[in-house]
Amino acid sequence: MNAKQAIKVENLVKNFGKGDSFVEVINGASFEVNKGELVALVAPSGAGKTTLLMMIGCVEEPTNGTIWLGEEKIYDNKWLTKETRKIRREKIGFIFQAHYLIPFLNILENITLVPQTNGVSEEESKKIAFELLKYFEIEDKAYAMTSELSGGQNQRAAIARALANKPQIILADEPTAALDSKRSVDVVKMLKKIAIEQDVAVIMVTHDEAMLPLCDRILKIENKQVVSSKIVKDKVIL
Repeated sequence: MNAKQAIKVENLVKNFGKGDSFVEVINGASFEVNKGELVALVAPSGAGKTTLLMMIGCVEEPTNGTIWLGEEKIYDNKWLTKETRKIRREKIGFIFQAHYLIPFLNILENITLVPQTNGVSEEESKKIAFELLKYFEIEDKAYAMTSELSGGQNQRAAIARALANKPQIILADEPTAALDSKRSVDVVKMLKKIAIEQDVAVIMVTHDEAMLPLCDRILKIENKQVVSSKIVKDKVIL
């Protein structure tokens, strides 16, 4: 097995419904994503991008297929563990279009909530949180409420929260959709920096073609399967 491999998917299938309501969303997707990569996931609306992300993130159960996260096979036509919630907490960081920060907690409390849920002490959780806030240049907002931050600052805080459990994988579902073009570029560059410096795999769902040259590779859902495209010198090679 490739030591850099963070995600491996083989022949993944996802169907919804039965009879007249049967819908085939993903049919036989196979791909790998390595640590240190920022990979864009693109497809038309309704083609299964979020569904694919949620299957990798142990939120949505596939119909069949195989999923590895790192060296651990977690799904082989069924979940191989009952601890999918634990896998999400310990291995995966989620970032969404909306920041989903808890409005009645300050920024520091939002970030420390994740490691404390995983059993990390309050002191160590705060240390992790302040390191992340400094990394994202919003340490002066530690005790601010979400309503006091701009959209871009809240998204940075949400990314910091996603990193607080030191995940191997970050799954970002349209993280720039609510931001203007400059802030969108800043967020994607930040995700790229995280992938390299933290040695994590980042999959980012996006509709914004302007963000694609900032990524290492593109996964496209075509005909219910996943096709990989390379990026060379800021150009997409199909």
